[in-house]
Amino acid sequence: MWDERYAGTEYVYGTQPNDFLAEMVDRIPAGPVLCLADGEGRNGVFVATRGHAVTSVDASSVGLAKARALAAERGVALETVQADLASFDLGEGRWAGIVSIFCHLPPAIRGPLYAQVARSLMPGGVLVLEAYGPGQLGRGTGGPPVVEMMPDAATLEAEVPGLAWEHRYEGERSVVEGWGHTGDAWVVQLIGRRR
Repeated sequence: MWDERYAGTEYVYGTQPNDFLAEMVDRIPAGPVLCLADGEGRNGVFVATRGHAVTSVDASSVGLAKARALAAERGVALETVQADLASFDLGEGRWAGIVSIFCHLPPAIRGPLYAQVARSLMPGGVLVLEAYGPGQLGRGTGGPPVVEMMPDAATLEAEVPGLAWEHRYEGERSVVEGWGHTGDAWVVQLIGRRR
């Protein structure tokens, strides 16, 4: 599915970073950053331009090829890993930051993946997360049409134990990111730091 979606020359979600990430990136301390479900690389490449060593992980080889092309165009290094997030190991104490932007997964995959986040962050490391929340269902402006894949902030916080939450927002905002995410949306935004 994702290989087909990313097959064209156009970047489905654009080449500019998610604006919440752009606003919050300076909260990530110096060090390596992992971008989950990074697709065509717009977010990973942006984080790399801020001086971080970035690893972008995604299931789509087509998306990751476009991510590498975007990184080359912007003159930054980007490590890409093709992997299924259902079995991906985030490691231990490895990341200064983990970026999860519109990474929508079924609860059976999301729960175990997010449970690894705190221990995979270095002390003081930061999770930057934005996702569509349950209020997005039926809007037609992005996200999966399955409410179980669009949890609220309380659910996400419970799935990521061991972080001190520094920012939490649930509500409407305009999202303009290529043709894949455009229009008024209902989002959840979280910033969590490993104690």
